[in-house]
Amino acid sequence: MSNNIKPTGLTYRDAGVDIDAGNRAVEMMKKHISLTNRPEVLGSIGGFGGLFSLNINKYKNPVLVSGTDGVGTKLKIAFLMDKHDTIGQDVVAMCVNDILTLGAEPLFFLDYLALGKLEEEKVASIVSGVAEGCVKAGCALIGGETAEMAGFYSDGEYDIAGFAVGVVDKDKIIEGSKNIKEGDVLIGISSSGIHSNGYSLVRKICFDHKKFKINTYIDELSGTLGEELLIPTKIYIKSCLPILEDPTLNIHGIVHITGGGFYDNIPRILPENCSVTIDTSSFKTPTIFSLLEEWGQVSKTEMYRTFNMGIGLILAVDKNDADKIVKKLTEQGETCSVIGQVHKGNQDVTINF
Repeated sequence: MSNNIKPTGLTYRDAGVDIDAGNRAVEMMKKHISLTNRPEVLGSIGGFGGLFSLNINKYKNPVLVSGTDGVGTKLKIAFLMDKHDTIGQDVVAMCVNDILTLGAEPLFFLDYLALGKLEEEKVASIVSGVAEGCVKAGCALIGGETAEMAGFYSDGEYDIAGFAVGVVDKDKIIEGSKNIKEGDVLIGISSSGIHSNGYSLVRKICFDHKKFKINTYIDELSGTLGEELLIPTKIYIKSCLPILEDPTLNIHGIVHITGGGFYDNIPRILPENCSVTIDTSSFKTPTIFSLLEEWGQVSKTEMYRTFNMGIGLILAVDKNDADKIVKKLTEQGETCSVIGQVHKGNQDVTINF
């Protein structure tokens, strides 16, 4: 239909979908997306697909690694705060940190944003967070989808998910179940806070049990509850890739501590004949976790099964390389320490509180 022809009957806009608003939102996104460009990106945003030319000369035997995830009920905090410029980093982090566990460098990212009514400025704010996450991960935001689904989502609410693709040389793939051995040690790298897991329990404790408001000031946190709960998930790509690319260092496995905490995530990379022991006195647990434990009278076991407890990523490494790796990570700005060891067992996780 020509733009100068006025429809005489019902329109898509009458049904709650504003195509013109969608087009304006895309234009607002472009300035953020441009910040994520890599030399391998071909074309621009707005087509039916994203183009990425893999530099095959950089790899002997390139293997593509993919990951997809969402943000979960942390979105509820963004709704309550009416703050939407950080949630995009969460969705990027959840995907790129996952593919990092296989040793992969993230190449490009796509996002999917679904909402009931498209508000251009809100959408642009959300995508600015996605772009910020891509910049921190060193990957390109080459496409996505913004779906206006009238009548499906409540006013002001939306959902966001993402998809990342990375690459690793086949002989450099990190597979803990094949490489981790008795005597290896575990290096824990600090989280930025709760990250993006366990928010159903967080909301149950804070809002249902304690009856806090999103803007309740918490003295121990030196800020409001909402500010603490909306801290974005840390992205570990730029601090860890240089270590993975160092042929003198032996990294045998990597764990991204997400839903399921220590108890469910660590066994995913362990050989059948190995177990681990974690010493919680070897790292600092952020105040928010101590408060949640107290407010909800949550057991230690449940806390470590639900939350990251201050450790967002764990490296299983040769004990002879541990000091060098801790030093290099510290130089990259990370707070880290040896938090445990690998011993004979049956994929069990023992945590010494």
